[in-house]
Amino acid sequence: MGHRGSGMNILQSSDPKMKTFKENSIRSFNHAAQFNLDFIEFDVQVTRDDCPVIFHDIHILTQDEGVIIEKRVTEITLEEYLSYGPQKEPGKVGKPMLRKAKDGSIFEWKVENDAPLCTLQEAFENVDNSLGFNIELKLDDSKIYDEVELKRILQSVLKIVDNHADQRRPILFSSFQPDVVQLMRKLQDNHPVFFLTNGGCEIYTDPRRNSLEEAIKLCLEAGLQGIVSQVRAIFRHPAMVARIKESKLSLISYGQLNNVPEAVYMQHLMGVEGVIVDCVQEIKEAVSDFSETSAEETDEENSLINGKDMEEKRERSPVKFSDRELSFLLKLIPELVQT
Repeated sequence: MGHRGSGMNILQSSDPKMKTFKENSIRSFNHAAQFNLDFIEFDVQVTRDDCPVIFHDIHILTQDEGVIIEKRVTEITLEEYLSYGPQKEPGKVGKPMLRKAKDGSIFEWKVENDAPLCTLQEAFENVDNSLGFNIELKLDDSKIYDEVELKRILQSVLKIVDNHADQRRPILFSSFQPDVVQLMRKLQDNHPVFFLTNGGCEIYTDPRRNSLEEAIKLCLEAGLQGIVSQVRAIFRHPAMVARIKESKLSLISYGQLNNVPEAVYMQHLMGVEGVIVDCVQEIKEAVSDFSETSAEETDEENSLINGKDMEEKRERSPVKFSDRELSFLLKLIPELVQT
């Protein structure tokens, strides 16, 4: 899955790949589609006038005569939201866009391939129908929502999905907010709902967000279809992959470690079903190599045993790693220690 299309923007990074395409833009989505991905992942918020827009940050920033102006995306209208950044109308100049990093520093939102901000409806209308949408329902962790407000937000999103979804395009919903995924599951059953979790890598006041065990419990109680976990939580607690599978849940991972091919390969071996990545082309090529290797190994096994004998062999055989796989594991250790 392409993270925010062709990867998120890290404006303070020295890596030009983190500033190639404007994240969460139609241009970024369609660039990602060139690599035959199954899905792209993007963040949806709802404006004050009930329009679902695609934007990651809770606040949107600009500058006017040296003064930085910061507003909540959910507290402005669609018209104002679209007035930021590059404009579709020739000759029209939008408000300059800034971005605040986690440490509070502010950067000009400058990328090599800039693009206008977009709405959820525009994504449905302008992105290849074969590309799946992982729609992250983005809410503010610092705010308390009642059910009435949550329902207004989710129904605004569902209205667009119901009116514009194509049968060829797979769709799934995800959110870090337990109440959101529970309510979305109640409101519709046409598309799977996944719970996003840090898996204990960060601690929240809501205990449902603090471990993979709690994530499993929430999914089973709410009838959700799967978990999207921070990849570090999976590597710290590898036995949880089997627990998730035994619970008949799907497992996807996210996190910057997914831009390391070795990390993606190990998840492939562990049984993780999907990864959300920034380095779309590099990881797509690596995944293709993994698939070819797996196919060759399967052909070799099939030439020796088949049918019931093969199933019995799988059940009896412990997990074994080749020298290549062990080499990958050893390369991963420094990455995990640093995170």
